[in-house]
Amino acid sequence: MALQIGDPAPDFTLPDQDGQPVSLKDLKGQRVVIYFYPKDDTPGCTKEACNFRDQWAAFEQHGIKVLGISKDGASSHTKFVAKYSLPFNLLSDAEPCPVAESYESYGLKKFMGREYMGMMRHTFVVDAEGKLEKLYLKVKAETMADQILSDLGLA
Repeated sequence: MALQIGDPAPDFTLPDQDGQPVSLKDLKGQRVVIYFYPKDDTPGCTKEACNFRDQWAAFEQHGIKVLGISKDGASSHTKFVAKYSLPFNLLSDAEPCPVAESYESYGLKKFMGREYMGMMRHTFVVDAEGKLEKLYLKVKAETMADQILSDLGLA
């Protein structure tokens, strides 16, 4: 991976579940967790989203913004947010997923002997200056939020 801790986080503007644009540059001055995930309402992605939801009070208390990014569209995100009462924005990075590519989180995947292009489950913490503070390339979906809070000394 070419991205390293201390590098400027690649900037982006993507639509959220309500079709409203969200820009990373507008969030400067606060920590931001950006997590890339393959697909709304699938088992692993649901566990990950619900772990962030369940830890939401801690993220909010420390002024940390959480953004989930997948290639799903706004209508899929809206249903996912409503079904699981997710308190954070989900952003749509439509194929060919330029934002995920800039974070090296979109590429060749293998599943049951089949190869295809898809979203990698990666998570990044961006500091208040807009630099990468933490990179998680081996993510345990059900405990990702817990691990971030622990690693930042906030748990």
